[in-house]
Amino acid sequence: MRRADRLFQIVQYLRGRRLTTAAQLADWLEVSQRTVYRDIQDLERTGVPIEGEAGVGYRLRPEFDMPPLMFTYEEVEALVAGARMIGSWGSPQLRQASELALAKIAAALPEARRIELERTRLYAMSYADPAVGDVLDTLRHVIAGRVVTLLDYKDAASQASTRHVWPLGLYFWGNVWSLAAWCELRRDFRNFRLDRIGGAFSTERQYPDEAGFRLEDFVRAMRSKKAEK
Repeated sequence: MRRADRLFQIVQYLRGRRLTTAAQLADWLEVSQRTVYRDIQDLERTGVPIEGEAGVGYRLRPEFDMPPLMFTYEEVEALVAGARMIGSWGSPQLRQASELALAKIAAALPEARRIELERTRLYAMSYADPAVGDVLDTLRHVIAGRVVTLLDYKDAASQASTRHVWPLGLYFWGNVWSLAAWCELRRDFRNFRLDRIGGAFSTERQYPDEAGFRLEDFVRAMRSKKAEK
């Protein structure tokens, strides 16, 4: 990648994100963190309003803006494929949102790109249970509000249980969704398959945003367990 292209990509990664670390940028751009630090300094010298520091993370000040960007053919295909996947394997609300987003993108594209969008032959077939989509929508909202949630759950052996959990994130594994959560019953992180959740109900009780109980802590715990096997 040319250096000018890399600098442009850094600005794009920083746009719309609360905080991005040098390690993340180095991984995405396939360069060293030292190169990222040098690029950040160069961008700051040219007047790009970057806030943050090494070891903490960076972000663009909210007032910074750039003119709209034109999509390449590959980017158009990626957007269409992503929207069709979420339409097939997501939820009713996400399906509607993806359709509206594609319509807005199509309206902003020049005619040639709009024709390419309409002709894209990337599809996502689904055999998912519609009930999973309803659970997915419920969980999306409680995650956003950090609300303790009551789950009616059956494990792989069909043993039923009721759990109060702190919902942290949702993961799609190709044919099934899972919920990453802190389980109050087990006092530990747990994964819950959405197709085994009989019902998800908000308790309207908010859980705290504390170190040791966040999504990044869940990820570290899962990686540690995998490494022990």
